[in-house]
Amino acid sequence: MDFLRLHGIPNPCIYGYSAMTDNLTGIEYIFMEYVRGTSLSDIWFDLSESSRSTLIRKLVQLERQLFLIRLPASGSLYYAKDVHDLPRKVHIPASTATLDTRFCIGPDMTLALWYGRRLGLQVDRGPYTDTLAASTAGAKKEIAYLKTYGRPLHPIQRLYREIYNYEKQSHLKHLDNLENYLKAASSIIPDDKEALARPTIRHPDLNPVNIFLSDDLDITAVIDWQHCAILPLFLQCGIPDSIQNYGDDISENLEIPKLSRDFDELSEDEQSHELELFRKRQLHYFYVQTTRKLNPLHYDALTHQFSGLRHKLFRHTSDPWEGDNITLKADLIQLTRCWSDIIHAGQRGSESENKICPINYSEEDARECLRLSEAQSQADEQYEICKQIIGVACEGWVPADRYDEARKREIKLKADALDAAESEEERETVSRNWIFDDFDESEYM
Repeated sequence: MDFLRLHGIPNPCIYGYSAMTDNLTGIEYIFMEYVRGTSLSDIWFDLSESSRSTLIRKLVQLERQLFLIRLPASGSLYYAKDVHDLPRKVHIPASTATLDTRFCIGPDMTLALWYGRRLGLQVDRGPYTDTLAASTAGAKKEIAYLKTYGRPLHPIQRLYREIYNYEKQSHLKHLDNLENYLKAASSIIPDDKEALARPTIRHPDLNPVNIFLSDDLDITAVIDWQHCAILPLFLQCGIPDSIQNYGDDISENLEIPKLSRDFDELSEDEQSHELELFRKRQLHYFYVQTTRKLNPLHYDALTHQFSGLRHKLFRHTSDPWEGDNITLKADLIQLTRCWSDIIHAGQRGSESENKICPINYSEEDARECLRLSEAQSQADEQYEICKQIIGVACEGWVPADRYDEARKREIKLKADALDAAESEEERETVSRNWIFDDFDESEYM
């Protein structure tokens, strides 16, 4: 946060901290400036079209500042004094921008690399001066975890379980998926544009709750940098989750969003749905077009052929395995089907010649995987609808003052699901796998 403040990124001033427990409190701590302004989450859905456009422009300008910072390696930022005993670290040279040599790059602190028992694994977490090492560290970490602790699990997303007849899924299948990714990883790194491999720092979650604004929509602070990482640009690029509208043809084709011609003739509920879709399309469109004008470095990476697939592969190989063998495999099948194009798009001249895809799936296997992937996507949509009905956010979070109301809605939703069951056995299965019930997640860690 101090490093970013030196580069003009608005976030709270740090008054003091201890990364160790050997202090008077006996715990790690951080004291920081109180954030002034309004949380974007409080006004996100009430902004006018003009205000949305203004805010997107300011977010893109902030990202442009981040993307222009020159860094010597991938990993995470540290004060050099805090990691003086680390055998590997890359010092950030002093520059006219910082006039400071306090900082260095050390191990990548992305949560997925350290989650649960992964904390104790002796695996390479950086820093990385090699693009391939940065691209494969997550997969190698997860392979080490599954070889040490892996066992069959029910999918943690409980709506998936019915798809597999409530049977546990084998971790060995995910190991195969990860090994297949490693076979292909070196061939899909884009080296036709040097800038795409440049180590780049970016906020990991530009969620409205992490952005604070003044009354005139200036960004006063961005918080929650704790899992921030530096990675090659082609692994960092993408539209923030709170803004993207992937899966919609109009958004993906970058068509100018418009309300339907018969909008005035629609019912109130239909108009509400149409307005929400328009808002999503508009945010997506604003972000890409503003990025094109103000942050061309990001735009080039974002629009580089197959950038989305590369990013998905990296993310899904790094994610902790939680009983889902399909998501990554579906990505790999997509890779095999566009192998020739992705190789030609990302390699220089003759370097792309005669590179045979090292992964192979039978047509029957691929078809079944994509069928299951579609079923999981439908389950995800159903889950989002249920969350909206209840009024909860990620992982069941709800504001304290709305908890009782949300709890009542959840009880009714469960009662309705049980009433719809056609047998006592089905009722028992629905109850045992209810999507909002608490349960012990330790076996997934």
